Amino acid sequence: MNRLLLRNTDSIDPSGSWHPGAGSPSPAGVDRAHTAKVGLRLLLVVVSSLFLLFLVAFIIRAQVPDWLPLTEPLAPLAHTGALWLNTAALVGASIALQWARVAARRGHAQATLAGFGLGGVLAIAFLLGQLWVWQRFAAWGYFVASNPANSFFYLLTGLHGLHLLGGLVAWGRTLGKFLRHAPLARLAGSVELCAIYWHYLLGLWLLLFALLTSTPQTYEAIAAFCGLR
Repeated sequence: MNRLLLRNTDSIDPSGSWHPGAGSPSPAGVDRAHTAKVGLRLLLVVVSSLFLLFLVAFIIRAQVPDWLPLTEPLAPLAHTGALWLNTAALVGASIALQWARVAARRGHAQATLAGFGLGGVLAIAFLLGQLWVWQRFAAWGYFVASNPANSFFYLLTGLHGLHLLGGLVAWGRTLGKFLRHAPLARLAGSVELCAIYWHYLLGLWLLLFALLTSTPQTYEAIAAFCGLR
């Protein structure tokens, strides 16, 4: 009974610090959090397999003579400044969500909300930046069907953007619960899952960025190394 009373008196104090107690996850809550984390890991395995297949197809297709590299002097990716800005936004989003993750573990509600909100805003900035890059491609006449290199650029960046958009749906739901003053203990698991997902998408984007801005000689070397030639 004394333990029960102690749990019921713990809460988030006015300063924003959380004290374990009423909001502490129950055994059932811990089980749900573990299940959610396992589910996320399985999702990331599936997503990784999907992108791996597309990347293999990308490397193989890049060996065909009709491939027109996007990194030629007059091609859109001859200058990658816009993509670097987008990358910086996604790096910032990942850092902000990690900050929120650590703050949630320490029970700091206000810091968690600040980092979580900033992470989502920077992720939205990344998506808007990617749309601007697409618009620039189209303005220069680099449409989806113009060349296989164009098609793969739109395909890979579009798929990555869709997965990030899906993450923003989960982010928005969690942010809504924050704004409705849900106990931090109930939201810490969602914050952690979002941070893990964002870290994964950042790593995936860095890989895509490196490949999409590489030269045909690099693709040949990768193909030879992987036995795809």
